[in-house]
Amino acid sequence: MTHPITGLIHHPYVPPEGFEAPQLGVFKASTVFFPTVAAMRSREWKDKTAYTYGLHGTPTSYALEERLATLEGGKQCLLVPSGLAALGLVALSLLKSGDEVLLPDNVYGPNKSLVEGELMGWGITHQYYNPMDPEDLEAQISSRTKLVWLEAAGSVSLEFPNLVEMVRICQRRKVLTALDNTWGAGLAFGPFDLVPGASPAVGVDVSAHALTKYPSGGGDVLMGSVITRDAGLHLKLKLTHMRFGIGVGMNDVELVLRSLPSIALRYRAHDAATRTLAAWAQTQPEFVQVLHPALEESPGHAHWKALCGGAEGTAAGLFSVILDKRFTQAQTDAFCDALRLFRLGYSWGGPVSLVVPYELETMRSGWPAHLLPGTLVRFSIGLEDVADLQADIAQALNALR
Repeated sequence: MTHPITGLIHHPYVPPEGFEAPQLGVFKASTVFFPTVAAMRSREWKDKTAYTYGLHGTPTSYALEERLATLEGGKQCLLVPSGLAALGLVALSLLKSGDEVLLPDNVYGPNKSLVEGELMGWGITHQYYNPMDPEDLEAQISSRTKLVWLEAAGSVSLEFPNLVEMVRICQRRKVLTALDNTWGAGLAFGPFDLVPGASPAVGVDVSAHALTKYPSGGGDVLMGSVITRDAGLHLKLKLTHMRFGIGVGMNDVELVLRSLPSIALRYRAHDAATRTLAAWAQTQPEFVQVLHPALEESPGHAHWKALCGGAEGTAAGLFSVILDKRFTQAQTDAFCDALRLFRLGYSWGGPVSLVVPYELETMRSGWPAHLLPGTLVRFSIGLEDVADLQADIAQALNALR
Protein backbone atom coordinates (compact mmCIF):
# COMPACT_ATOMS: atom_id res chain seq x y z
CA MET A 1 0.00 0.00 0.00
CA THR A 2 1.45 3.36 -1.05
CA HIS A 3 -1.38 5.85 -0.81
CA PRO A 4 -1.92 7.24 2.72
CA ILE A 5 -5.72 6.93 2.46
CA THR A 6 -5.45 3.20 1.76
CA GLY A 7 -3.06 2.89 4.65
CA LEU A 8 -5.44 4.82 6.87
CA ILE A 9 -8.38 2.55 6.08
CA HIS A 10 -6.34 -0.65 6.41
CA HIS A 11 -4.11 0.45 9.28
CA PRO A 12 -2.55 -2.57 11.01
CA TYR A 13 -2.64 -1.21 14.57
CA VAL A 14 -4.73 -3.25 17.03
CA PRO A 15 -5.06 -2.02 20.66
CA PRO A 16 -3.72 -4.42 23.28
CA GLU A 17 -6.14 -6.61 25.18
CA GLY A 18 -6.77 -6.39 28.90
CA PHE A 19 -8.37 -2.95 29.22
CA GLU A 20 -11.08 -2.81 31.90
CA ALA A 21 -13.16 0.10 33.17
CA PRO A 22 -16.57 0.65 34.81
CA GLN A 23 -18.27 1.21 31.45
CA LEU A 24 -18.11 -1.22 28.55
CA GLY A 25 -16.80 -0.27 25.13
CA VAL A 26 -19.27 0.77 22.45
CA PHE A 27 -18.99 -1.49 19.41
CA LYS A 28 -20.92 -0.13 16.42
CA ALA A 29 -21.16 -2.10 13.20
CA SER A 30 -23.22 -2.94 10.21
CA THR A 31 -20.42 -4.98 8.58
CA VAL A 32 -18.61 -7.53 10.74
CA PHE A 33 -15.31 -8.91 9.42
CA PHE A 34 -14.62 -12.64 9.10
CA PRO A 35 -11.04 -14.00 9.06
CA THR A 36 -11.82 -16.71 6.46
CA VAL A 37 -14.63 -17.95 4.24
CA ALA A 38 -14.88 -21.00 6.48
CA ALA A 39 -15.49 -18.75 9.48
CA MET A 40 -18.10 -16.77 7.53
CA ARG A 41 -19.98 -19.97 6.73
CA SER A 42 -19.72 -21.52 10.17
CA ARG A 43 -20.63 -18.66 12.49
CA GLU A 44 -24.04 -18.91 14.15
CA TRP A 45 -25.93 -15.72 14.99
CA LYS A 46 -28.82 -17.30 16.89
CA ASP A 47 -27.03 -18.21 20.14
CA LYS A 48 -24.56 -15.34 20.71
CA THR A 49 -21.53 -17.56 20.21
CA ALA A 50 -20.24 -15.31 17.42
CA TYR A 51 -20.82 -12.12 15.45
CA THR A 52 -22.12 -12.03 11.89
CA TYR A 53 -23.86 -8.73 11.15
CA GLY A 54 -24.71 -5.58 13.08
CA LEU A 55 -28.45 -6.32 13.21
CA HIS A 56 -27.72 -9.55 15.06
CA GLY A 57 -25.70 -7.81 17.75
CA THR A 58 -22.30 -6.59 18.87
CA PRO A 59 -20.53 -7.05 22.23
CA THR A 60 -22.34 -3.92 23.43
CA SER A 61 -25.89 -5.14 22.73
CA TYR A 62 -25.07 -8.67 23.90
CA ALA A 63 -23.98 -7.23 27.25
CA LEU A 64 -27.20 -5.26 27.74
CA GLU A 65 -29.36 -8.22 26.73
CA GLU A 66 -27.64 -10.50 29.23
CA ARG A 67 -27.92 -7.96 32.06
CA LEU A 68 -31.61 -7.33 31.39
CA ALA A 69 -32.34 -11.05 31.33
CA THR A 70 -30.64 -11.36 34.70
CA LEU A 71 -32.60 -8.39 36.09
CA GLU A 72 -35.96 -9.95 35.21
CA GLY A 73 -35.03 -13.55 35.96
CA GLY A 74 -35.14 -14.65 32.32
CA LYS A 75 -32.62 -16.48 30.16
CA GLN A 76 -32.84 -14.75 26.77
CA CYS A 77 -33.41 -11.15 25.72
CA LEU A 78 -34.01 -9.27 22.48
CA LEU A 79 -33.64 -5.50 22.09
CA VAL A 80 -36.07 -3.48 19.98
CA PRO A 81 -36.39 0.26 19.22
CA SER A 82 -39.21 1.01 21.72
CA GLY A 83 -41.56 -0.48 24.27
CA LEU A 84 -44.35 -0.55 21.69
CA ALA A 85 -42.01 -2.36 19.29
CA ALA A 86 -41.59 -5.02 22.00
CA LEU A 87 -45.35 -5.53 22.12
CA GLY A 88 -45.46 -5.66 18.34
CA LEU A 89 -42.67 -8.24 18.15
CA VAL A 90 -44.57 -10.53 20.51
CA ALA A 91 -47.73 -10.24 18.41
CA LEU A 92 -45.93 -10.76 15.09
CA SER A 93 -44.09 -13.80 16.41
CA LEU A 94 -46.84 -15.64 18.23
CA LEU A 95 -50.09 -14.88 16.36
CA LYS A 96 -51.38 -15.72 12.90
CA SER A 97 -54.62 -15.32 10.97
CA GLY A 98 -57.47 -17.08 12.76
CA ASP A 99 -55.90 -16.71 16.22
CA GLU A 100 -57.31 -14.66 19.06
CA VAL A 101 -55.53 -12.56 21.68
CA LEU A 102 -57.04 -11.51 25.01
CA LEU A 103 -56.18 -8.20 26.66
CA PRO A 104 -57.13 -6.58 29.96
CA ASP A 105 -59.61 -3.72 29.66
CA ASN A 106 -56.99 -1.42 31.21
CA VAL A 107 -54.37 -2.36 28.60
CA TYR A 108 -51.74 0.13 27.46
CA GLY A 109 -53.46 2.28 24.83
CA PRO A 110 -51.00 1.73 21.93
CA ASN A 111 -51.28 -2.04 22.41
CA LYS A 112 -55.04 -1.67 22.08
CA SER A 113 -54.53 0.33 18.89
CA LEU A 114 -52.19 -2.37 17.58
CA VAL A 115 -54.74 -5.16 17.97
CA GLU A 116 -57.69 -3.08 16.76
CA GLY A 117 -55.77 -1.78 13.77
CA GLU A 118 -52.98 -3.94 12.40
CA LEU A 119 -53.90 -7.32 13.90
CA MET A 120 -57.57 -7.07 12.93
CA GLY A 121 -56.44 -6.39 9.37
CA TRP A 122 -54.42 -9.60 9.43
CA GLY A 123 -57.36 -11.73 10.57
CA ILE A 124 -56.32 -11.89 14.23
CA THR A 125 -59.27 -11.27 16.57
CA HIS A 126 -59.25 -10.02 20.15
CA GLN A 127 -61.37 -9.79 23.27
CA TYR A 128 -61.03 -7.68 26.42
CA TYR A 129 -61.36 -9.19 29.89
CA ASN A 130 -61.97 -7.64 33.29
CA PRO A 131 -58.47 -7.32 34.78
CA MET A 132 -59.86 -7.65 38.31
CA ASP A 133 -61.78 -10.88 37.64
CA PRO A 134 -59.79 -14.04 36.84
CA GLU A 135 -63.06 -15.89 36.23
CA ASP A 136 -63.89 -13.49 33.41
CA LEU A 137 -60.50 -14.17 31.86
CA GLU A 138 -61.01 -17.92 32.02
CA ALA A 139 -64.52 -17.65 30.57
CA GLN A 140 -63.17 -15.87 27.50
CA ILE A 141 -60.39 -18.35 26.69
CA SER A 142 -61.37 -20.48 23.70
CA SER A 143 -59.68 -22.86 21.30
CA ARG A 144 -58.70 -19.85 19.19
CA THR A 145 -56.98 -18.06 22.08
CA LYS A 146 -53.23 -18.23 21.56
CA LEU A 147 -52.00 -15.33 23.70
CA VAL A 148 -53.10 -13.46 26.83
CA TRP A 149 -51.65 -10.05 27.64
CA LEU A 150 -51.27 -9.13 31.31
CA GLU A 151 -50.53 -5.80 32.98
CA ALA A 152 -49.52 -5.20 36.58
CA ALA A 153 -50.38 -2.52 37.42
CA GLY A 154 -52.94 -1.57 34.79
CA SER A 155 -52.33 1.36 32.49
CA VAL A 156 -53.34 4.81 33.81
CA SER A 157 -55.83 3.61 36.45
CA LEU A 158 -53.23 1.37 38.15
CA GLU A 159 -55.43 -1.51 39.29
CA PHE A 160 -53.31 -4.43 40.45
CA PRO A 161 -54.66 -7.79 39.24
CA ASN A 162 -54.48 -11.23 40.76
CA LEU A 163 -51.54 -11.96 38.49
CA VAL A 164 -50.72 -15.32 40.06
CA GLU A 165 -54.21 -16.71 39.55
CA MET A 166 -54.40 -15.40 35.98
CA VAL A 167 -51.10 -17.03 35.06
CA ARG A 168 -52.23 -20.30 36.65
CA ILE A 169 -55.42 -20.21 34.58
CA CYS A 170 -53.46 -19.70 31.37
CA GLN A 171 -50.97 -22.43 32.25
CA ARG A 172 -53.82 -24.82 32.94
CA ARG A 173 -55.47 -23.92 29.63
CA LYS A 174 -52.11 -24.09 27.81
CA VAL A 175 -52.26 -20.50 26.54
CA LEU A 176 -49.15 -18.34 26.30
CA THR A 177 -48.91 -15.30 28.56
CA ALA A 178 -47.10 -12.04 27.88
CA LEU A 179 -46.68 -9.41 30.57
CA ASP A 180 -46.06 -5.73 29.98
CA ASN A 181 -43.52 -5.48 32.80
CA THR A 182 -42.60 -1.81 32.43
CA TRP A 183 -44.24 -0.86 35.75
CA GLY A 184 -42.52 -3.66 37.69
CA ALA A 185 -39.19 -3.15 35.85
CA GLY A 186 -37.86 -6.48 37.15
CA LEU A 187 -37.72 -4.97 40.64
CA ALA A 188 -41.25 -5.06 42.11
CA PHE A 189 -41.65 -8.80 41.45
CA GLY A 190 -40.09 -11.59 39.39
CA PRO A 191 -42.27 -12.15 36.30
CA PHE A 192 -40.95 -15.65 35.65
CA ASP A 193 -41.14 -16.73 39.29
CA LEU A 194 -44.32 -15.27 40.75
CA VAL A 195 -44.53 -17.90 43.50
CA PRO A 196 -40.96 -18.68 44.58
CA GLY A 197 -40.45 -22.39 45.15
CA ALA A 198 -43.73 -23.43 43.50
CA SER A 199 -43.73 -26.66 41.52
CA PRO A 200 -44.58 -26.42 38.73
CA ALA A 201 -43.25 -22.90 38.41
CA VAL A 202 -45.77 -20.07 38.16
CA GLY A 203 -44.54 -17.43 35.75
CA VAL A 204 -45.27 -15.66 32.50
CA ASP A 205 -43.93 -16.90 29.19
CA VAL A 206 -42.81 -13.51 27.86
CA SER A 207 -41.91 -10.25 29.57
CA ALA A 208 -42.03 -7.10 27.44
CA HIS A 209 -40.38 -4.00 28.90
CA ALA A 210 -40.19 -0.38 27.79
CA LEU A 211 -36.54 0.36 28.57
CA THR A 212 -37.49 3.95 27.74
CA LYS A 213 -38.66 4.23 31.36
CA TYR A 214 -36.65 3.06 34.38
CA PRO A 215 -33.72 1.24 32.73
CA SER A 216 -32.91 4.43 30.80
CA GLY A 217 -33.94 6.82 33.54
CA GLY A 218 -33.05 9.95 31.60
CA GLY A 219 -36.11 10.55 29.47
CA ASP A 220 -33.85 10.56 26.41
CA VAL A 221 -33.77 6.99 25.05
CA LEU A 222 -36.38 4.93 23.21
CA MET A 223 -35.85 1.18 23.53
CA GLY A 224 -37.63 -2.01 24.49
CA SER A 225 -36.86 -5.60 25.38
CA VAL A 226 -38.53 -9.00 25.07
CA ILE A 227 -37.35 -11.56 27.62
CA THR A 228 -38.08 -15.27 27.86
CA ARG A 229 -36.96 -18.39 29.70
CA ASP A 230 -37.89 -20.97 27.07
CA ALA A 231 -35.29 -21.49 24.33
CA GLY A 232 -37.83 -22.54 21.69
CA LEU A 233 -40.03 -19.53 22.35
CA HIS A 234 -37.01 -17.23 22.24
CA LEU A 235 -35.96 -18.66 18.87
CA LYS A 236 -39.42 -18.01 17.44
CA LEU A 237 -39.19 -14.39 18.58
CA LYS A 238 -35.61 -14.08 17.37
CA LEU A 239 -36.44 -15.31 13.87
CA THR A 240 -39.19 -12.71 13.54
CA HIS A 241 -36.78 -10.12 14.94
CA MET A 242 -34.29 -11.06 12.19
CA ARG A 243 -36.82 -11.21 9.35
CA PHE A 244 -38.08 -7.71 10.07
CA GLY A 245 -34.56 -6.34 10.41
CA ILE A 246 -35.20 -4.92 13.88
CA GLY A 247 -32.14 -3.20 15.31
CA VAL A 248 -31.14 -0.64 17.94
CA GLY A 249 -28.36 1.94 17.93
CA MET A 250 -25.33 1.12 20.04
CA ASN A 251 -25.06 4.66 21.38
CA ASP A 252 -28.55 4.21 22.84
CA VAL A 253 -27.52 0.82 24.21
CA GLU A 254 -24.55 2.52 25.85
CA LEU A 255 -26.85 5.00 27.60
CA VAL A 256 -29.02 2.22 29.03
CA LEU A 257 -25.95 0.25 30.12
CA ARG A 258 -24.68 3.34 31.90
CA SER A 259 -27.98 3.88 33.73
CA LEU A 260 -28.76 0.28 34.60
CA PRO A 261 -26.53 -0.04 37.71
CA SER A 262 -28.53 2.71 39.44
CA ILE A 263 -32.00 1.45 38.51
CA ALA A 264 -32.79 -0.01 41.94
CA LEU A 265 -31.73 3.19 43.74
CA ARG A 266 -33.79 5.35 41.41
CA TYR A 267 -36.81 3.03 41.55
CA ARG A 268 -36.84 3.19 45.36
CA ALA A 269 -36.50 6.99 45.29
CA HIS A 270 -39.40 7.35 42.84
CA ASP A 271 -41.42 4.90 44.95
CA ALA A 272 -40.85 6.69 48.27
CA ALA A 273 -41.70 10.11 46.86
CA THR A 274 -44.81 8.79 45.13
CA ARG A 275 -46.18 7.19 48.28
CA THR A 276 -45.69 10.42 50.20
CA LEU A 277 -47.55 12.43 47.58
CA ALA A 278 -50.29 9.82 47.09
CA ALA A 279 -50.98 9.72 50.84
CA TRP A 280 -51.14 13.53 50.94
CA ALA A 281 -53.42 13.59 47.90
CA GLN A 282 -55.93 11.50 49.84
CA THR A 283 -56.41 14.44 52.20
CA GLN A 284 -57.39 16.85 49.42
CA PRO A 285 -61.18 17.13 49.01
CA GLU A 286 -60.96 17.77 45.25
CA PHE A 287 -59.55 14.25 44.78
CA VAL A 288 -62.36 11.80 45.43
CA GLN A 289 -60.12 8.78 44.77
CA VAL A 290 -56.36 8.23 44.73
CA LEU A 291 -55.05 5.23 42.79
CA HIS A 292 -51.76 3.65 43.84
CA PRO A 293 -51.35 -0.09 44.54
CA ALA A 294 -49.72 0.49 47.95
CA LEU A 295 -52.77 2.38 49.23
CA GLU A 296 -55.21 0.06 51.01
CA GLU A 297 -58.20 1.64 49.26
CA SER A 298 -56.73 1.25 45.78
CA PRO A 299 -58.18 -1.53 43.58
CA GLY A 300 -56.07 -4.67 43.86
CA HIS A 301 -54.04 -3.54 46.87
CA ALA A 302 -54.17 -7.02 48.42
CA HIS A 303 -52.78 -8.57 45.22
CA TRP A 304 -49.94 -6.02 45.11
CA LYS A 305 -49.16 -6.66 48.78
CA ALA A 306 -49.04 -10.42 48.28
CA LEU A 307 -46.87 -10.30 45.17
CA CYS A 308 -44.57 -7.36 45.81
CA GLY A 309 -43.33 -8.07 49.34
CA GLY A 310 -45.98 -6.85 51.75
CA ALA A 311 -46.72 -3.30 52.88
CA GLU A 312 -43.04 -2.39 52.51
CA GLY A 313 -42.86 -3.84 49.00
CA THR A 314 -41.92 -1.82 45.97
CA ALA A 315 -43.99 0.08 43.44
CA ALA A 316 -43.36 2.32 40.47
CA GLY A 317 -43.43 6.12 40.68
CA LEU A 318 -46.95 6.61 39.35
CA PHE A 319 -50.22 7.55 40.98
CA SER A 320 -53.51 8.75 39.58
CA VAL A 321 -56.27 10.87 41.08
CA ILE A 322 -59.92 11.26 40.19
CA LEU A 323 -61.15 14.80 40.50
CA ASP A 324 -64.66 15.28 41.80
CA LYS A 325 -67.27 15.00 39.04
CA ARG A 326 -68.29 18.62 39.63
CA PHE A 327 -65.12 19.65 37.79
CA THR A 328 -65.38 19.68 34.02
CA GLN A 329 -62.68 18.38 31.68
CA ALA A 330 -61.81 22.00 30.92
CA GLN A 331 -61.32 22.73 34.63
CA THR A 332 -59.20 19.60 34.98
CA ASP A 333 -57.07 20.70 32.05
CA ALA A 334 -56.69 24.14 33.67
CA PHE A 335 -55.52 22.43 36.88
CA CYS A 336 -52.83 20.58 34.92
CA ASP A 337 -51.84 23.78 33.09
CA ALA A 338 -51.43 25.53 36.45
CA LEU A 339 -48.71 23.09 37.57
CA ARG A 340 -45.19 24.48 37.28
CA LEU A 341 -42.79 21.68 38.26
CA PHE A 342 -44.93 18.92 36.77
CA ARG A 343 -44.51 19.10 33.01
CA LEU A 344 -47.15 17.97 30.54
CA GLY A 345 -45.69 14.97 28.75
CA TYR A 346 -46.06 11.28 28.05
CA SER A 347 -43.84 8.49 29.37
CA TRP A 348 -42.36 8.27 32.87
CA GLY A 349 -39.36 6.99 34.81
CA GLY A 350 -37.15 10.03 34.20
CA PRO A 351 -35.90 12.78 36.53
CA VAL A 352 -38.68 15.28 35.67
CA SER A 353 -42.18 14.85 37.13
CA LEU A 354 -44.98 14.65 34.54
CA VAL A 355 -48.75 14.99 34.49
CA VAL A 356 -51.38 13.92 31.95
CA PRO A 357 -55.18 14.34 32.14
CA TYR A 358 -57.10 11.45 30.59
CA GLU A 359 -60.61 10.98 29.22
CA LEU A 360 -60.80 7.49 30.68
CA GLU A 361 -64.27 6.74 29.35
CA THR A 362 -62.84 6.78 25.82
CA MET A 363 -60.16 4.24 26.78
CA ARG A 364 -62.30 1.54 28.43
CA SER A 365 -65.28 -0.54 27.40
CA GLY A 366 -67.18 1.32 30.14
CA TRP A 367 -66.45 3.30 33.28
CA PRO A 368 -64.92 0.75 35.71
CA ALA A 369 -67.21 -0.06 38.63
CA HIS A 370 -64.34 0.21 41.12
CA LEU A 371 -63.63 3.84 40.15
CA LEU A 372 -65.64 6.77 41.45
CA PRO A 373 -67.10 9.12 38.84
CA GLY A 374 -64.96 12.08 37.89
CA THR A 375 -61.98 12.96 35.73
CA LEU A 376 -58.68 11.08 35.97
CA VAL A 377 -55.25 12.69 36.11
CA ARG A 378 -52.03 10.66 36.22
CA PHE A 379 -48.86 11.87 37.91
CA SER A 380 -45.40 10.48 37.19
CA ILE A 381 -43.04 11.38 40.00
CA GLY A 382 -39.48 12.32 39.10
CA LEU A 383 -36.52 13.01 41.34
CA GLU A 384 -37.32 16.53 42.51
CA ASP A 385 -37.73 17.38 46.20
CA VAL A 386 -41.02 15.92 47.48
CA ALA A 387 -42.00 19.07 49.39
CA ASP A 388 -41.60 21.14 46.24
CA LEU A 389 -43.79 18.75 44.26
CA GLN A 390 -46.47 18.79 46.97
CA ALA A 391 -46.43 22.59 47.02
CA ASP A 392 -46.83 22.62 43.25
CA ILE A 393 -49.94 20.43 43.37
CA ALA A 394 -51.30 22.53 46.24
CA GLN A 395 -50.96 25.81 44.33
CA ALA A 396 -52.62 24.29 41.28
CA LEU A 397 -55.51 23.13 43.49
CA ASN A 398 -55.84 26.65 44.83
CA ALA A 399 -56.19 27.87 41.27
CA LEU A 400 -58.87 25.24 40.71
CA ARG A 401 -60.72 26.37 43.82
